[in-house]
Amino acid sequence: MKKDLLTLNDLTKEDFDALFARALELKERHKRGIFDKVLAGKSVGLIFDKPSTRTRISFEAATIQLAGTPIFMAAAHTQISRNEPVKDTARVLSRYIDCLVLRTFSQELIEEYARECSIPVINALSDSYHPCQILSDLLTVVEAKGGYENVHVAWIGDGNNVAHSWINAAAILGFKLTLACPDGYTPDSGILEKALAKKTGEIRVVTDPVDAVKGADIVYTDVWASMGQESEADERLAPFRNYQVDAALLKHAKPDVSVMHCLPAHRGEEITEDVMEGPHSIIWDQAENKLHMHKAILEALILKK
Repeated sequence: MKKDLLTLNDLTKEDFDALFARALELKERHKRGIFDKVLAGKSVGLIFDKPSTRTRISFEAATIQLAGTPIFMAAAHTQISRNEPVKDTARVLSRYIDCLVLRTFSQELIEEYARECSIPVINALSDSYHPCQILSDLLTVVEAKGGYENVHVAWIGDGNNVAHSWINAAAILGFKLTLACPDGYTPDSGILEKALAKKTGEIRVVTDPVDAVKGADIVYTDVWASMGQESEADERLAPFRNYQVDAALLKHAKPDVSVMHCLPAHRGEEITEDVMEGPHSIIWDQAENKLHMHKAILEALILKK
């Protein structure tokens, strides 16, 4: 039976741990020049309605390095643009490829593809969630902090799709998560309520960034206006003005705090240049780890591991 990755709620704690272990193994083997050709003869389709650098390239490179073939499809260049029903596209693609990676606006659209496809479907970002991002981010946390169990993650900024996936992860894995968001820009209440109902970890939403980062092991931020919100960028400047990750804010975190950003970054807005390029930044390790985590995800879903 096929398994999809639509949100992190599709995974158990054991699934997380298995993916971390395999991604770290693949990363080490990659550094030694060993390439596991486990996807030889397999193909991975990518349909992206939103721009992408890291997610697209890391999925394509991951497929190639595992000896598979990536097939990128801009929706505008397919019959999807002529209103072909999802079920028709999904059924045909299921006979051509071995996995479908989707990056689009609507979470409901990704879920519809998953229902209609007989192959695994992976959410490579929707307006609601970004599960693969947080899997690679947590892989980076495991590397930097030796694990996630007793880690305190502070999220600073918009309660967006990445924040939602952090909430999902904290509810399953039990680490401490504090989100500092301006009034009116907090995470979706339904997503938060479901996470809190699991009672597995401490998840708080506050308005004060200083409160959020007290004792934090990880300080994480993202752009103030996500894709599709570009028209709101100017009006968001005022409410987000005090939500910048700078050297002054980091003084309230642990001395060995690590700083993360899922990129692309607007230097001088949500994060300062000196922090991004400073000794606390693990942003580039974080970006690299998308490659290794995506390998682990593709292998697990396509080979039903």
